[in-house]
Amino acid sequence: MIEQNFEPKIVAFCCNWCSYAGADLAGTGRLKYPENVRIIRVPCSSRVEVQMIMRAFQNGADGVMVAGCHPGDCHYDTGNYHTRRRMMLLQSLTSFLGMEPDRFIVKWISGNEAAKFKSTVEEFNETLKKLGPADKVRDQRCGI
Repeated sequence: MIEQNFEPKIVAFCCNWCSYAGADLAGTGRLKYPENVRIIRVPCSSRVEVQMIMRAFQNGADGVMVAGCHPGDCHYDTGNYHTRRRMMLLQSLTSFLGMEPDRFIVKWISGNEAAKFKSTVEEFNETLKKLGPADKVRDQRCGI
């Protein structure tokens, strides 16, 4: 049974050049999105390793989002292509571990898409509320 007031913890790894700028624009534009998102700014979405995502789940995240530049717009030319390949493998791994695949998303959000960032976070938040807490790989020693 899912707790009524459950607020999922979301970790969002955002590319410095596009997605982080989109999140920043959402903030400066006073677009309201859920407060339970913790944004981690990374130089490129390709810098997000599988271990970083699994560590986020282990330390209490209920959902993880990786956001980068649209394919073909990467500041480093091919970073988001590496991201796409790596994250497809991770989705298979999460299924293998028995986690719901909807707990992990990859989105392409450019710097001028504040509304898309907002809607993506809101939709992800609602999905996670329906799924409930992620306890499959959570480290019970964290006390979260």
